[in-house]
Amino acid sequence: MSEGTGSGTGGGTGAAEGGHDTRARHGAGSLAHRVPDLGALELLLAVARLGSLGGAARELGITQPAASSRIRSMERQLGVALVDRSPRGSRLTDAGALVTDWARRIVEAAEAFDAGAQALRDRRDSRLRVAASMTIAEYLLPGWLVALRTQLPDTAVSLLAGNSTAVAERLLADEADLGFVEGVSVPTGLDSAVIGHDRLIVVTAPGHPWARRRSPLKAAELASTPLILREKGSGTRQVLDAALGGLARPLIELSSTTAVKAAAVGGAGPSVLSELAVGEELTTRRLVSVPVADVVLARDLRAVWPTGHRPTGPARRLLSLTRS
Repeated sequence: MSEGTGSGTGGGTGAAEGGHDTRARHGAGSLAHRVPDLGALELLLAVARLGSLGGAARELGITQPAASSRIRSMERQLGVALVDRSPRGSRLTDAGALVTDWARRIVEAAEAFDAGAQALRDRRDSRLRVAASMTIAEYLLPGWLVALRTQLPDTAVSLLAGNSTAVAERLLADEADLGFVEGVSVPTGLDSAVIGHDRLIVVTAPGHPWARRRSPLKAAELASTPLILREKGSGTRQVLDAALGGLARPLIELSSTTAVKAAAVGGAGPSVLSELAVGEELTTRRLVSVPVADVVLARDLRAVWPTGHRPTGPARRLLSLTRS
């Protein structure tokens, strides 16, 4: 009767006490400090199923003392006894049976979470979209992709080749997972890692006067001579423009290294190309390398990805292959 009177006449006090009781029941701070971890819940479920703390410990691959310590820690955390231990085995208390039912739902939810995460990883790993500037796409990526195929035979790879500006645009539009560029700087919005180095060289057909010269070309002569060039936005063009202060004169502008090389071999005029791209032509004397003085034509080859989104899955595997 007195309890009923207290509830009826002391509404304000009762509400305050109720609020205090609610806070006491639910605690404060993160759930992580109040709810046992998955390992402890799995152990409790194993004890319930096997009726033995030792058997549960063996099933989970831990020692019995470790299992006992984990159960005691969970009991302290929850403030109730969960397991009665005796020489005949381990039996759940009434509270333990109730907690076990809740634990089963939590573990089932965690298993569904894990299955969903694995499905996301499988979907991610089923494809790899690569965007690369032309020199890397034509002369380096084929070997890397063959090596990747041996490691990830079920991953479908698509390669989008373009100039360095186009590579950056595709990455920022989420149309590629990993990119490769050859320019003098890292495009805005991208992080990068240097994966190699390259050198541009001046080349011409054997019949061109430069093929017979004995003294190196000077920067001024190179800048004043019309050249067969890659288009603006390409890494090759960026490096040449930086070396000549933007004074390079295009005789023809072409959008691929192969096209530039073919024009140079055909005698259309001198060009500036990656050393990677002309090895065979130099060996067979279809092109001749022309020495250059006081012009820096070295460049870094870089892997790039959107800032803050480090490559994962197949993209990370490909990145590691480029470094090996």
